[in-house]
Amino acid sequence: MEDTTTTTTTDNAVKPTTVATSKGKPKKEGSDKKVLVYSALLTLQYGSQPLISNRFIRREVIVTSSVLACEVAKVICAFAVLAFNGSLEKLCKDWSLLRALTFSGLPAAIYALQNSLLQISYKNLDSLTFSMLNQTKLFFTAFFGYMILRQKQSTQQIGALFLLIVAAVLLSIGEGTSKASRSRNPEEVLFYGIIPVLIASVLSGLASSLCQWASQVKKHSSYLMTIEMSIFGSLCLLASLSQSPDGIAMRKHGFFHGWTPLTLVPVVANALGGILVGLVTTYAGGVRKASLLDCIYLCVPGFVIVSALLVTALLQFVFDGKPPSPYCLVALPIVITSISIYQKYPYQIKKKEA
Repeated sequence: MEDTTTTTTTDNAVKPTTVATSKGKPKKEGSDKKVLVYSALLTLQYGSQPLISNRFIRREVIVTSSVLACEVAKVICAFAVLAFNGSLEKLCKDWSLLRALTFSGLPAAIYALQNSLLQISYKNLDSLTFSMLNQTKLFFTAFFGYMILRQKQSTQQIGALFLLIVAAVLLSIGEGTSKASRSRNPEEVLFYGIIPVLIASVLSGLASSLCQWASQVKKHSSYLMTIEMSIFGSLCLLASLSQSPDGIAMRKHGFFHGWTPLTLVPVVANALGGILVGLVTTYAGGVRKASLLDCIYLCVPGFVIVSALLVTALLQFVFDGKPPSPYCLVALPIVITSISIYQKYPYQIKKKEA
């Protein structure tokens, strides 16, 4: 028998531990490959989502109908994962309505509103601008993480968040003054493109911190939360239809007004993206090796986001024939640098604090 090295994580540090295997190959080699495959798929999904939403969800599609369809797809995918890993029966036995409302009710309502705002913004911004503005959620996640969970930021992380805000301001100015935007109403770009995605980033930061509190502090299952939030969020949206313009449009034209078979592509892709996030987090969190893959394992979220931004820029150029604007070309390296710094220099707990 040979000894092979795997590692465990404590306080963001990677510490090696020795385990025995009967084969010469590392015990977790299969998991290494899974992390790379899932990360690549997540990068492709994250980078292509703005583009396929822009192309396949027509402007006539009622926003609430596409959001509700996304929630249904998420529930189906989450149930499938729980059934596959054998934890569905146990979670069903332990489930209670009060616990579900306590942990998932508020985030569900917030995410429902956020998803509606994102659907509006998709239609009024180009894919790359949308993707970079959407990264401002990192700033608001850090802010609410400190307010709710008391998660502190390192000096480098604070600097990275400042860079992200600079990029967002640059993009907002550029989108309002570029030639592409002049062909549209500038007020429409601002009020139906830029502002919705920025408000959605605020809501994303708040909901993300609430979900982190529920999953890490209260040990609530992440996939179960996905199901609960999708159901509660859908109920909130359905309740709003009685008075909202979308409700009036649905009663007049029907739920699937403006839909085509291709509209299902971004709906399903969005749901699968949530499952991929769970898989990447599970395998990257459970596997650590003293190898070249360490950099990816230690900053999977940043690695995926940065790669996805490049994928978005490439796909936008290939399929739309639209090269990035000068403002995007300046903002893109700023956003990439910001995310890389933020992931590379986490706050280190001092001995006195521990």
